[in-house]
Amino acid sequence: MTKSTGISRRAFTLSSLGVGVGVALGLPSMARAQTPVTFAVPAPSALVWLPYWVAVGEGYMKDEGLDTTLEVVDGSASVLQALSSGQAQIGAPGPGPALGARARGVDVKYIYNLYPKSAFGLLVPEDSPITEPAQLKGKVIGVGSTDGAEVSFARGILSEAGMELDRDYSFLVVGDGGMAAVAFLRGEADAYAGGIADVATIARRGLNLREITPDSFLAFFGNGLAMLESEIEAHPEIARGFGRAIVRGMEFASKPENAEAVLAHCAAGSPQEGEDKEFAAALMKVVLDRMIPTEEMRPKGFGYQPPEHWQKVHDSSVESGALSEPLADLDEIYTNEFVEGWNS
Repeated sequence: MTKSTGISRRAFTLSSLGVGVGVALGLPSMARAQTPVTFAVPAPSALVWLPYWVAVGEGYMKDEGLDTTLEVVDGSASVLQALSSGQAQIGAPGPGPALGARARGVDVKYIYNLYPKSAFGLLVPEDSPITEPAQLKGKVIGVGSTDGAEVSFARGILSEAGMELDRDYSFLVVGDGGMAAVAFLRGEADAYAGGIADVATIARRGLNLREITPDSFLAFFGNGLAMLESEIEAHPEIARGFGRAIVRGMEFASKPENAEAVLAHCAAGSPQEGEDKEFAAALMKVVLDRMIPTEEMRPKGFGYQPPEHWQKVHDSSVESGALSEPLADLDEIYTNEFVEGWNS
């Protein structure tokens, strides 16, 4: 039986999980042993990981012989730490932190482009006189955490505008969602770099935000599914099965007639989030818009990662200083080898 009936908010410790990966091959599907898989994510919203909860609720993970558990950790750095320590087999880090980890020798590899359109934005209050990033010189930008994917995203935008961190602007950790709204109301932040769930939550608190993200950066992809390369080589069946279940979840969620079922599956993952049905429906619409590939990418199928998009994220990370030097081989950070099989 799949164990993903709730979200754990605890931090990982080195001895917190013991995960076995044996699969009884050659047995009928219903009798096959279920492989335990821990999926680490950097944010608690179930709707942000919508295809996972659909895959669990519709039984797609079980069909693949996977006994999954979702664990919420604090930011992309903690996701990567969970992968490195073996406490999670699959995670959902942002591309910027993943590049940084690869540069430090962590053999992390993206296998699925979960958000082909940017899941982050640079925003200001609706009544702010600021209309473009260049006007943030001397300003304070709120972020959810010091090492989240939104930080490298915002640094790239401001670097392109000719600004340098701590010289021309500063970051202030204000937390996610409602806590960020409080920072705005107190006048502690002039702008906010955050994800789509945060923006929806802030708006629910009565503070509407206006996006000032340059069009070129809206094309930057967001968090994706990643595994250690060594884990992929040792257990490719996990990558194949998990990704195939996620694609089936996306196909199900993409059909308007399944909207109520999708919301119900996500509410099972986060009951509190599901209580406000109007907000949940609005957030689901935004999430799906970001997760469905563009027309150009659609023929490649769900999960496909355009090499030119990785190049753009990589170059921006180098230019902003998030990467001290270019990676010797950018192809090491991602693979599309499973995409055709997932979508067939």
